[in-house]
Amino acid sequence: MAGSQDQKENPVAINVVPMVDVIFCLCVFFMCSLKFKQLEGKFDSWLPRDKGVSGPSKIDELIKEIRVAMFWDATQQKTVRKLGLNTITSDEELERHLVESRQDMLKLGKPENEIPVTIDAEGGVPWHEVINVVNLCRRNRLEKIEFAFGAKA
Repeated sequence: MAGSQDQKENPVAINVVPMVDVIFCLCVFFMCSLKFKQLEGKFDSWLPRDKGVSGPSKIDELIKEIRVAMFWDATQQKTVRKLGLNTITSDEELERHLVESRQDMLKLGKPENEIPVTIDAEGGVPWHEVINVVNLCRRNRLEKIEFAFGAKA
């Protein structure tokens, strides 16, 4: 029988009411102090501080980078390289355009060690072609090389 005070049935009498009160108070405390993390509309990201949407861009910063786009032409089985609107056919031509773009950036007042080159290669481009462009950039003192996330192959 519940709550019986017979010594034979219950040799140690434990009063559980204070324990239930303490557990109830702890439950109320934790429920009130619980903060829900808002998942919708926010996600953690680790982006460079000087890139992205930080307000309206200045007019003198129209040319921010030298971008080399690389595409795989499946019909000719070769890589098509573009720098701006120019289609590049040889390494010498790419090197000449890189030197000209570097000089233009220096004329705009960009520090020499902060001229960014972004290589935007789609997934089908062979790695040796990308490394070749990196080597051409390094040869012409373009040290700040970044890679853009290209389209899926």
